[in-house]
Amino acid sequence: MAEGREHREYRMEELAKEAGIPVRTVRFYRERGLISPPRREGRIAWYDDHHLARLRTITGLLERGHTLTGIADLARTFESGRDVAEVLGLGEPTEETPVHLTPEQLADYFEGEVTAENLAAALDLGYLATDGDEIVHISRRLLEVSAELVREGVPLSAVLSAGREVRAHADALADLFVGVMRAHSTEPEPPQLRPLARAVVDAELSMALDRRLRRDDDTGSQPSEP
Repeated sequence: MAEGREHREYRMEELAKEAGIPVRTVRFYRERGLISPPRREGRIAWYDDHHLARLRTITGLLERGHTLTGIADLARTFESGRDVAEVLGLGEPTEETPVHLTPEQLADYFEGEVTAENLAAALDLGYLATDGDEIVHISRRLLEVSAELVREGVPLSAVLSAGREVRAHADALADLFVGVMRAHSTEPEPPQLRPLARAVVDAELSMALDRRLRRDDDTGSQPSEP
């Protein structure tokens, strides 16, 4: 390895050893486009830590049942995603905790549901963003709830579709509450804005669920036509 480089670099043999795979496998992945071309210095090919991370990801996803074709699709989708700084905009969420994940960890959260289509939908929705070789979920709470829904048998595609609808309603509610509070306050964010908004939405949603479920019960209890 050349001296004074910002990141560690490897010859192919060193890279293969670090990744725990044969040299011929590294060569095969390179030919398939699963890893990016190395930096060349004369006749010497230099690989770096990003190549190593990608090789470890490929190994981890293969162990989880993904195919090389599927991994290639995931990689292309992942590389087209927006950077976390772009998704978070002016700053991190005030009350939500972003979660850094490797692609393998994301696959573990949603076993069998991490497809290129679902990944693209989550990236487009802004639930996921990229940060170097990692994926960032913008909200630990949403990540945990989404994973729980999938464990309950709801397809991830349906969770993401519902999330898009919820986002639209949440934006409308935010406009409503901010408008009401600012109309009667000189502060950009009145101190009670968030707790009061959450309390109202929680109570109204609870009552709406009651009404919706009772309506189902009433419909189901109706006598059938003779």
